[in-house]
Amino acid sequence: MKKIIISIGILAFGHNYAQKTKDSTHTQEIKEVSLSKKVFQKKSDSFVYDVASSPVAKGNTAFNLLKETPLLSSTDDKTFKITGKSSAIIYINGRKTQMDAEAVTAFLKNTPAENIQKIEVITLPGSEYQVESNDGIINIILKKKADNGWNGNVKLSDNQGFYNNPSTGVSTNFRKDKLAINANFNFNKYTSYQYYQLENGNSQSSNHSEGFVKDPNLNYGGYLNIDYALTDNSNLALSYNTRYNQSRNSISDLLNTVKHLDEAHNWISNYNRTKSREYSQAFNNSINLNYELKTDSLGSKLNINLAYLNYNRNQNSTNTTLNVDDKGKENTPNNRPSLLSQIVQSTPQDINNFSGMVDYVQKFKNDFSLSIGGNLNYTRTDNNTQLYTDTWNPIQQDYQRTYQPNHFIYTEKIYGFYLTLDKKITDQLSAKIGGRYEITRSIGESSNSTHPEMKYIERKYQNFLPYASINYAINKDHNLSYAFSSRMRRPSFWELNPVITYLTQFNYIQNNPFVKAASTYNQELTYMYKNSYFLIIGQSFHKDMIQQIPLQRNKEIELVTTDSQGNPIIDPSTGNPTTYTSTISELRYIRTNFGKKQELTLSLGMQKSFFKNYWNTNVTLGVQHNRMNGYLDTDPLTGEKFTPYSNQNNSTSFITQINNNIQLDQKKTWYAGVNFWYITRQQIELGELGGLGSLDLSLKKIVHNWTLMVSASDLLNTNKIVIHEPKGNTNYNYVNQKQYNRQVTLSVTYNFGNQKVKGIRKLETATESIKNRTN
Repeated sequence: MKKIIISIGILAFGHNYAQKTKDSTHTQEIKEVSLSKKVFQKKSDSFVYDVASSPVAKGNTAFNLLKETPLLSSTDDKTFKITGKSSAIIYINGRKTQMDAEAVTAFLKNTPAENIQKIEVITLPGSEYQVESNDGIINIILKKKADNGWNGNVKLSDNQGFYNNPSTGVSTNFRKDKLAINANFNFNKYTSYQYYQLENGNSQSSNHSEGFVKDPNLNYGGYLNIDYALTDNSNLALSYNTRYNQSRNSISDLLNTVKHLDEAHNWISNYNRTKSREYSQAFNNSINLNYELKTDSLGSKLNINLAYLNYNRNQNSTNTTLNVDDKGKENTPNNRPSLLSQIVQSTPQDINNFSGMVDYVQKFKNDFSLSIGGNLNYTRTDNNTQLYTDTWNPIQQDYQRTYQPNHFIYTEKIYGFYLTLDKKITDQLSAKIGGRYEITRSIGESSNSTHPEMKYIERKYQNFLPYASINYAINKDHNLSYAFSSRMRRPSFWELNPVITYLTQFNYIQNNPFVKAASTYNQELTYMYKNSYFLIIGQSFHKDMIQQIPLQRNKEIELVTTDSQGNPIIDPSTGNPTTYTSTISELRYIRTNFGKKQELTLSLGMQKSFFKNYWNTNVTLGVQHNRMNGYLDTDPLTGEKFTPYSNQNNSTSFITQINNNIQLDQKKTWYAGVNFWYITRQQIELGELGGLGSLDLSLKKIVHNWTLMVSASDLLNTNKIVIHEPKGNTNYNYVNQKQYNRQVTLSVTYNFGNQKVKGIRKLETATESIKNRTN
């Protein structure tokens, strides 16, 4: 239940907020600023921030460093976004991380920022990268150190929001000649509390739901990486990652006010209360074997990856609807049960993925390189849903049970091939072209589905995805570049599982096995001046977007006529209770392909230092214009007709992001941070998202190997989600999600051991693109 409402808000916020929704995936900083060095510059396909000597990095973590990087933002303290992009994928030394989103966050929060040489922000990745939609890449380049020995750090943190949330993490690195090992273990307890006001309806009926969702979580995670140099030119590496999440007794409690017009056009109000409890646990384990061979002194090399991933989740929920009065107190006339309905649902999911990847880069002496490679992914998901529904029948004066099993198995094969050519034409001009060809074969099977078309769903499609970029360094102060890219966005595995998640009896979320892959076309023009100021103009076109769309209609239900005591009124001629027809508003959030969308963005930014590096600041001002064109009036699973949902609106929003790091003393031991972001109201797929933002402050003290930090987020209490129905629709839908983002965090970090130990080689895993679709 909690995941239902949460998904509504997160979808709306995450899909369109170009600056970043606090985020994952599987996924998601600044640099220092001695501008005598080119610490901030534009390369042919990326922005580069050299942070090796930055005072901002001292005693900090990689996560906090990224939060202060231009073009990057984090609003949930978990994930990152790049301005103008759907989401950001984390790379380490040019390779995707093997960890899922939560493990990546733990890794970044336990990695000392002093280990980072530079950060690359790739806004439009080339064909050699496995990314989807208009995702960008954050590539963290670690320092290369040669000393043997070991080092590590311990971090203790305590977060106070609506609840208290402690966490801890330990990381260690070991190097001895040809052998390098690093490991991490982290633990945290986090309880989220959110308050909702949800309303939908039309001129004849309405439903207002108000209440809270409390979700306690217990998380364990870690990784072990072993890298061994077989020869001077070849390495063999083994990586293992694990993540465990337990959510016990997650509670939602909503008071529902249902109104309708009777035959005399008088408003009639009925009240019920929906309570849900959910228990879930999830395991995510993966193993990756990597072989790397350097074939010449120019940097040519061969990479081979083999990987296995298993994601297993067990989830059980009980959703009860009670007859109550207008205060929410149970109404039990004549001692009859107040329970109107109960939905018991088990939704396990098991995902297994086998994958392989081969990449080869050949470099030539004339500043020319050729990259070629391919990958294969085989995935099988098993979803065996069990659904029991008990509904009170006032005529029979008993409960009627229905049982709806749904065993859905989905298998998918993806074959990918790419070729990229990169050439430095002159000292000022460079270009890169490439293409990626992907073949997808998938089968969805539901052995006990009553929907005839759902029993066997087969899809076969192939896509050619071109890429091109050109970079022109006009002179030492001016740089101009352009890039074009095409990508696919495949549905996540949970989106394809045809399961219904109930909010109330007539208000629920419904996934869709008929969802097909979406297409995205991106282009970007960038100008940079003096390695400090930049202008980015971007355009994205999305076709067959995968969205969660609210479909509404009036639904007639038959109710029993009762007297003032709640007793049924009997028809003398038949001896049966008399009935009447009532109209309620039914709402389904349906996952489906929804039309087209264009995004036009303009970002103007500055990254600079003042007063001899005492004040480092970066500022981004942006304009985003969205053009929506979507229409839906039919449930794609049942074929039922609804009132048309149309979103053909345009909107323009303005974005402001300011990050400041201030050195408070000459000894460089005290630092203050002042960060602020705000985005005005904008049009998204679900409707109009109101303006939102956050003011965050921090104070840091460095004492030798110890770092103490206190930070406060969302001081103005402006980071909350409010969504209104698109203009022009006959129905209305309103979502108000208060997430209690105003929080205070205390942390203590201790770095131990030989800080010159070289970090282990970071590897791309062949399963990464699959992990991003598991949760």
